[in-house]
Amino acid sequence: MIRTLLALDGALVRGALAFILSEHDDIDVVGEVGVVQALPQQIRSRRPDVVVADASTFEIIKGRLSCPALVLASARQARAVATAVRNQDHPCGLLGEQVAPQRVVDGVRRLARGEPVVDATLVVAALHQPSPLTEREVEVLQVAATGHPAKEIAARLSLSPGTVRNYLARVVTKVGARTRVEAVRKAREAGWIL
Repeated sequence: MIRTLLALDGALVRGALAFILSEHDDIDVVGEVGVVQALPQQIRSRRPDVVVADASTFEIIKGRLSCPALVLASARQARAVATAVRNQDHPCGLLGEQVAPQRVVDGVRRLARGEPVVDATLVVAALHQPSPLTEREVEVLQVAATGHPAKEIAARLSLSPGTVRNYLARVVTKVGARTRVEAVRKAREAGWIL
């Protein structure tokens, strides 16, 4: 049995996907989480083989996963999610949020076997959204988007506060913003960060 935990925003979508996955003899939905704060505890207690998450949930939990994750994302989020997925310790898959339910079922099975899961449509979308930001700048801006000051960002990313301020200054310039908050908004709108 593939123990699967659903971490998706929206009870209707989450419930429908739980029903579909549960219809398969080899998949056991061990939990459904709509509140991101509860997810780390659910992962520890439920010990899933695969987590199915939407892009915004994955962004919050990506460094704390102890199992593979299947991320459902929009074309706009493709580049940021692809970068985040690539930097995980565990295999992660990427599918479009509008895929047929059977593709999610197949994705869960493939990830449980350690096979890659990638939606070609999202790969093409990611390639056609050129970002002026380096991977490290994206990483710094992503943490900054949570509202942490430079000192906390530095501690979280093992950088000095001065280096973080330099990265943020470059990001603000590159995206044509006046402030860090505006840079976050513009980068999100462009799909460069989640």
